Amino acid sequence: MSNLYLMVFVLVPALMCSTVESMMFELKPSHTKCISEDVKANGFSSGSYNVVNPNNVGTVPDHHKISVKVRSPNGNGYHYGDNVLFGEFAFTAAESGDYSACFSVAGHTPDTVTVEFVWKTGIAAKEWNNGGGRKNHIDVMEMELKKLNDAVTSIHDEMFYLRERETERQYLTDETSSKMFSYSFLSIVVCLSVASLQLWHLKTFFERKKLL
Repeated sequence: MSNLYLMVFVLVPALMCSTVESMMFELKPSHTKCISEDVKANGFSSGSYNVVNPNNVGTVPDHHKISVKVRSPNGNGYHYGDNVLFGEFAFTAAESGDYSACFSVAGHTPDTVTVEFVWKTGIAAKEWNNGGGRKNHIDVMEMELKKLNDAVTSIHDEMFYLRERETERQYLTDETSSKMFSYSFLSIVVCLSVASLQLWHLKTFFERKKLL
């Protein structure tokens, strides 16, 4: 029972650090649908997609084939599927940021194509093998230890990732505050200069009219 509590204690935060996006969407001809996911550096991500049969029976029509591109924030390609009805991808992110998966209809068809898409990141994207289905105690404990190790690693990486993001946000906040202070100071200087110029102009005007 204690092992169960330990596994729950470790896995729950880890699963909170991971995401699973499962969706179904429609693709119109000549239109591209892009879905983005925030993945940290060295984070594992996997996904699968398939075209839904519009007839519910038989095979999916060939003119419903799609093209799929998965790219990094800097535009590096991680997966490319051309004229396919289904596919899978998996990668370890080389950089942090928003990774995108873009879908488009490959063929010429007036029909709207429906796609099922699942995208997993973090510990949720990993699959554990139980060694060919053996259920003895050692195999179960080995698999649970692998899960715990991956969960701890995921939490550790997520903590550093959040710390880096917090540092970036703090730097941006400080830079913005500095610019606002400079802008405010410049505005005060301009206002005082304009006020002084107006006073000088009025004084000169009254002196010319011999009112002072």
